[in-house]
Amino acid sequence: MCAGCGMDNSWTTIGDIATVFDGPHATPKKISIGPYFLSISSLAAGRLDLSKSAHLSEEEFIKWTKRVTPRVGDVLFSYETRLGEVALMAPHIRACLGRRMGLLRPKKENVIPAYLLYAYMSPAFQSEIQQRKIQGCTVERIAIKEFPVYPIRIPSLTEQKNVVAILSALDAKIELNNCINTELEAMAKTLYDYWFVQFDFPYDFEKGKPDPQGKPYKSSGGKMVYNKTLKREIPVGWEVGELGQVAEDVRKPANPRLCPSGTLYVGLEHIGRKQFSLDNWGVAEDASSQKSTFERCDFLFGKLRPYFHKVCQVPAAGICSTDVLVIRPLQSNLRSFVGSVIFQDEIVKFATKASGGTRMPRTSWKALSGYKLVLPPKTVCCQFNNIILPIWERCNESVIENQQLAQLRDWLLPMLMNGQVCVETENRDKYIKCSFHGGIDGKV
Repeated sequence: MCAGCGMDNSWTTIGDIATVFDGPHATPKKISIGPYFLSISSLAAGRLDLSKSAHLSEEEFIKWTKRVTPRVGDVLFSYETRLGEVALMAPHIRACLGRRMGLLRPKKENVIPAYLLYAYMSPAFQSEIQQRKIQGCTVERIAIKEFPVYPIRIPSLTEQKNVVAILSALDAKIELNNCINTELEAMAKTLYDYWFVQFDFPYDFEKGKPDPQGKPYKSSGGKMVYNKTLKREIPVGWEVGELGQVAEDVRKPANPRLCPSGTLYVGLEHIGRKQFSLDNWGVAEDASSQKSTFERCDFLFGKLRPYFHKVCQVPAAGICSTDVLVIRPLQSNLRSFVGSVIFQDEIVKFATKASGGTRMPRTSWKALSGYKLVLPPKTVCCQFNNIILPIWERCNESVIENQQLAQLRDWLLPMLMNGQVCVETENRDKYIKCSFHGGIDGKV
């Protein structure tokens, strides 16, 4: 209880601070463009992820928004499967609710939308959802008609503003780091395309060797020769080989029970789609199954057919699922080249063709190592490394910082939500005042 707060009269119900809506109980015809169709896959740890959302036509949009049209500030949530997932509706987005999706429209005279999001994510409210869930034949759900009576702690608007200021600052920094990493990864991928697909690596034609200050090789008239294996032209003097000539699978078995406390764990669920930086990770706790070890800067490649696009570079040593290949360059100067190769769409297509099995098709390193690729000279790889490695190191720093920020946010969240931690308005940008049952003051 915060000093001077007195009795906590902040408890209310969902129905007192928001209007509850649910989505249609069917699915429209989906298309590749148009307004978004928000499904439970659009909810990702408190964020709205539109990369996994389908689209629908303008005609269907009118039909599917008769009940409610999501607007900025609405809180989106799942009431069937993935219970507890939630996100805030973003501005400038035209979308409709999908099946199993609900929406809270905050009564802004009582609650700030961002605060309602954090209150929904709090352990207390998540526990309320778990206690009231209904176990169906196939999925877990909550009764949407009963949702308005769920208890939730909503303090004064002043306290809400102070709490949101702290938590949203942490989330904003995490989102900024993610945006920076996305741009850096796109830059690295484009550079690989210029150098090793278009063959416009910088070249000094007078000295007859690659040079960072040189002209683009192919477009400046560099000599090319047709290669029958790749069925395309490659620079004269370059070779064609297989992935196994420049990298190896270095998986070694690991028992989670023997790992030091806090050991980093990466499963397929932690590796993002179409991104090279690790999104997040867990802690080695599962002692029921065997894992594999990896070292800092190794590359992880999902070996199950639905997850061939799941590739990342790890920022620290740890253990991973055995459904992941651990790929390491045979030489340090090949790191950027190997990582760029396994991040390309072409290797996903190759892995798909090379996979086997009926229930859950998978590939193996034996198959993947046979992927045909162009092998540039050592001097070209070294120059590429010099440019790409600082980009990847910056991405790794952001990933580690994001994990630390998320841990701080998750540590603060329950205390801020239940009133253990008070944020002083006049000093909220400098520190927060903690009162644990009238005890300890702390600064962050």
